[in-house]
Amino acid sequence: MKNIFSFFLLFFVSSLSAQSLKQKIEMAYSRFENDSQMKFGISSMTVLNAETGAIVYAKNENVGLASASTLKTITAATAYHLLGKDFVWETSLGYNGTISSNGTLNGDVIITGAGDPSLGSDRYDQTRPELILKKWTEAIARSGIKNITGSIIADDRLFGTQTMPGGWTWQDMGNYYGAGPSSLTWRENQFDLIFKPANRVGEPAELIRTEPQMNYLKIVNEVLTGAPGSGDNVYAYSAPYSTVIYLRGTYGIDLKKAIAASVPDPAYHLAYQLLNRLKQSGILVGKDAVTARELSLNNQLFQAPSKIIDIHTSPSLDKIVYWFNQKSINLFGEHLIKTIAWKDAKEITTSNGVKALKNFWAKKEGIDPDAMNIYDGSGLSPANRITTLAMAQVLHSIKKESWFAGFYESLPVYNDMKMKSGSISDVIAYTGYQISSNGTPLVFSFMINNYKGSSSTVRQKMFSVLNTLK
Repeated sequence: MKNIFSFFLLFFVSSLSAQSLKQKIEMAYSRFENDSQMKFGISSMTVLNAETGAIVYAKNENVGLASASTLKTITAATAYHLLGKDFVWETSLGYNGTISSNGTLNGDVIITGAGDPSLGSDRYDQTRPELILKKWTEAIARSGIKNITGSIIADDRLFGTQTMPGGWTWQDMGNYYGAGPSSLTWRENQFDLIFKPANRVGEPAELIRTEPQMNYLKIVNEVLTGAPGSGDNVYAYSAPYSTVIYLRGTYGIDLKKAIAASVPDPAYHLAYQLLNRLKQSGILVGKDAVTARELSLNNQLFQAPSKIIDIHTSPSLDKIVYWFNQKSINLFGEHLIKTIAWKDAKEITTSNGVKALKNFWAKKEGIDPDAMNIYDGSGLSPANRITTLAMAQVLHSIKKESWFAGFYESLPVYNDMKMKSGSISDVIAYTGYQISSNGTPLVFSFMINNYKGSSSTVRQKMFSVLNTLK
């Protein structure tokens, strides 16, 4: 009898705690919904018990909203499931043709891409651009090659020619965060612009140089000097494979920072840099750098490599996901979603990757595919729509996976909470995990669309709601 009494007492206390938590969230969320900044907006929130999956609180949980970068959590979780935490990408260096007795390669050197998002990235010791260029130059020299009659060819065919996911905007795609994926991505497909502001506001800001040099691009600088404290309002406008970039906006008069822009043709840029590195090492190359896409466009074929002289292996997927979430690298998400399409043995397109993602969660957790109306792997597309319930269900389901610790570590900390943030125009979202004051483990997703006024102010109001989970 005593044991039965203790059980019911524990059940009663737990119920009160759960009810109290729900009431706290409900009151805070009601205040938020009625705030003047949300007069013309819409919000959604789902809070689940992270152990049982039971709903602790939910409002508008089945309304699809733009999720911004919180979508990255679903892409990452899907990649862990379908690719595995130890998955790696391999980029090969080889040549076709023959090497004569005097060291002349009568053929081409070919870099074959397999979709590595980290090739040439400074985030990992083994992927730094100087290290890779040095390694490949030495591999060519070790092969006995002293001169090359052909080209340095970047074989970028694997991911096709569609580099931009559906729904990406013109204003985004020329900037570093709008760099599109290539099967031969290089240096995260971005480069730096170094400006010098004028002495007076409103006068042209001088573009001093680019890092690295991009001599093959025509960069049209229309940037003006902005007011003190106005910061970086520079936007780069370009299209995939374009050789012209327009720079517009303002660069603060007191600003001292590099501005990053996306590389229109990263595969070509890699071939161009390797060619220059070979020349610096005394290995002459007879023809200009070129990509497989360009050759195909001109109805020119090339022979596949007859000899592979180096294979570069990427960091493992769990290390890619770490920076993907920590620094919200859109490019990594687009590589992951295309690699998911590749793993699914279909044509490698973003839409096929999205289809595989939706099918996976429908089979595994019974999540209606229509609850994930998405267009990319990063959340940059403003056309994405996802429900907070679907997102919370995904995050709840992965807690029992052997790789969960790596996923959890990848989430940043905001407001003293382990969660991924997301923001695009008039959209702010958060999703993650929290232990409540009564010890209940929680998983949550909170999104708002079409708010008005200051983003910093509305963030603090969202944090006030999220603080009830602590």
